[in-house]
Amino acid sequence: MQSFVLSVFVLAAASSAMASPTCNAPKEQWQPEAAFRQNLESQGYKIKTFKVTKQQCYEIYGTDKTGKKVEIYFDPVSGKPLLQK
Repeated sequence: MQSFVLSVFVLAAASSAMASPTCNAPKEQWQPEAAFRQNLESQGYKIKTFKVTKQQCYEIYGTDKTGKKVEIYFDPVSGKPLLQK
């Protein structure tokens, strides 16, 4: 029984650690999507998918300048990366 409880706790902790970040700024403060994409591409990212998450952050799937696959969440106002998986 103890191992079951521990397993449930570990799974819950892992899933919350992998949860998407939340961005709460009003959309009128966001960087325009096209300009944001262009800025990332100028840094060497190849974007396969660009989207706005349910938590109101920008998210990209693609590769970085070295060709490594990336999934990154960004603050749409500051442009700072919030989480990379």
